[in-house]
Amino acid sequence: MDSMMMDMMSKDMKMADMDMMMDMSVMQACMDACSACEQACTVCSMQMMDCAPACMNCADMCNTMMRGMMRMQGMTSPVMMAMLDACIAMCQYCMDKCMEHANHSEVCKMCAQACKACMDACMAMRESMMMAAS
Repeated sequence: MDSMMMDMMSKDMKMADMDMMMDMSVMQACMDACSACEQACTVCSMQMMDCAPACMNCADMCNTMMRGMMRMQGMTSPVMMAMLDACIAMCQYCMDKCMEHANHSEVCKMCAQACKACMDACMAMRESMMMAAS
């Protein structure tokens, strides 16, 4: 998403009835990481290894997380925190499953790295929200 779109979202957030504010650069990084993880998990799921179900679920979770961040109206801090926690948990599970194959599958290794990056970005987003609330 470009900076113009993020500026528009920032203005909308100020007008929306929400109990939270977000650092837009942290949110952008989180959306980018969710998008990259969704793509990596989708590719990995096509290998038909035993990590495929985890990868498909993780891709769906990342897409849902990304869409939730793009649609801020009606979003509350507890809901966003729960979504971030769910995304972190799903990425952790998928990363663990893919790491079982990472020594002989570059695709699984790439997927595990994307999951780790997404987890880190979601944790940073969560931390940013907690700091803004204090």
